[in-house]
Amino acid sequence: MLFKDLGLHPDILSGISEIGFETPSPIQAAVIPYVLTNQDDIVGLAQTGTGKTAAFGLPMLHLTDVKQKVTQSLVLAPTRELCVQIASELRKYSSKMPQIRVVAVYGGEDIRKQLKELDQTPHILVATPGRLIDLMNRGKVNLANVNYLVLDEADEMLNMGFVDDITTILEQTPDTRRTLLFSATMPPEIANIAKNYMHNAHEIAVGKRGEAAQNVEHYFVLTKNTLRYEVLKRILDYYPAIYGIVFCRTRMETKEIAEKLMLDGYNADALHGDLSQPQRDSVMNKFRIKHLQILVATDVAARGLDVNDLTHVIHYVLPDDKETYTHRSGRTGRVNKQGMSIALVTPREKMSIKSIEKAIKRTFQPMEIPTGMAVCQRQLMHMLTQMSEASLHPKLHKLLPDAYEVLNEYSKEEIIAQLISYRFNPLLAYYENAVDLQAMMRKEPKEEVKPSRRQMRQADKGDTLRLKINRGKNDKMDPRRLLGLINDVVNDRKLAIGDIDISAKFTFFDVPKNRVEQVMEAFATSKRARGIQIALVKGTQGGKSKVEGRK
Repeated sequence: MLFKDLGLHPDILSGISEIGFETPSPIQAAVIPYVLTNQDDIVGLAQTGTGKTAAFGLPMLHLTDVKQKVTQSLVLAPTRELCVQIASELRKYSSKMPQIRVVAVYGGEDIRKQLKELDQTPHILVATPGRLIDLMNRGKVNLANVNYLVLDEADEMLNMGFVDDITTILEQTPDTRRTLLFSATMPPEIANIAKNYMHNAHEIAVGKRGEAAQNVEHYFVLTKNTLRYEVLKRILDYYPAIYGIVFCRTRMETKEIAEKLMLDGYNADALHGDLSQPQRDSVMNKFRIKHLQILVATDVAARGLDVNDLTHVIHYVLPDDKETYTHRSGRTGRVNKQGMSIALVTPREKMSIKSIEKAIKRTFQPMEIPTGMAVCQRQLMHMLTQMSEASLHPKLHKLLPDAYEVLNEYSKEEIIAQLISYRFNPLLAYYENAVDLQAMMRKEPKEEVKPSRRQMRQADKGDTLRLKINRGKNDKMDPRRLLGLINDVVNDRKLAIGDIDISAKFTFFDVPKNRVEQVMEAFATSKRARGIQIALVKGTQGGKSKVEGRK
């Protein structure tokens, strides 16, 4: 089946042909002809990224009477980002129908601009619930002629507390309207809306109800709480072409993980509720155009986020409910592309995997933590693939003779070895003595308490010395905070930290002998370590000994 077989207006077919639409997705093939040939309402169950906007948008445009200068269609969306995107897509679809006017209204923007846009009544209004009610109260929006109402990502709107707003809006629309409700899941609140405000609702589901997206592979990696960040980095390094989202539970955790990744040299940033709207827009724009490779986000901040081509979704911690997992994982594997969803779980959390499997009707595959050498091999093959696909710049021909002359004495094999050495020596040095995290999990699969820091981090086989700082449990110091502090102050990914002991007022930690002076100098001069006193503990590790210190 092709779009031209669905009965759409020729101007719509011409517009979507220019943006490459040929074959409808399953949800489009099911919804579009049904809307055009039936009068019943629709409950559409489909994941984000399955083509819902075109599924409801194309018949909406087809049914618009441009001679009627009233708002005929209303689309409700949970977030500013989704609202803007839907309006943008509708304008693309109707590029050959310039007489159709589409306006988006949403919070987070100066309302005066939107009031001005509404001076000329739109045929189609795309809105977030809160801003729409505000404009209705101001007398700028009249829903009396709406005959086509869409609730997009309805479960997300309910999760965000919009149930009362939606009810208020529905009551201001005519009983004769047609309602299309789209949702990834079907919680009781959605069923109640369908029962109370929809007529003869026909259910159209892509896959089985509640089922996860078909193109997503689901994996879990066993870890320990104190190893989560190390495991995350190992996974990110193993997938050098990753373009994905790391989901965290809290704003604080999101900030912390994003800051650590950035300090460790990853192309990452954070998306959370403490950002202002301009800051959020800046992060999202960079991520959409792939100037950011990794977005660390909370579930709330990522609502309405619609980005194509995501390769991975990583759950730093499993969410508390199955619906959230479904939404998270559904952000990859979109538009017929494959995606991966990877959950980091402790042995104790592994039981939660079973209930999610049952709900999404998918099986999680165990994934081993990549070894350091496996990461290096993967990175090497990625680099070679990029090299083989690179095009030769026309002006490079002028520079090649000099290169040939310099490299003339080397064999082909030697040139390849030198090139790889030049690119990979730092990575090999970092991973040369990297701990086998997977082997640690096999040794102690049930351990949930803090592991030996020497086992986890020791990259230098030589002797270590113990340092001490004047921050302890009374200052809310813990191993994670200590490692973050050291990363901030020393800024050296190769630095291995051994055993850590924390008392009420002090924290002791081991570093390789040949790195002690570097660490003490960094703490003495860095503004990030202001007020922290560091000292070298003399004598046996962990014993009560004299100390030599610096401020």
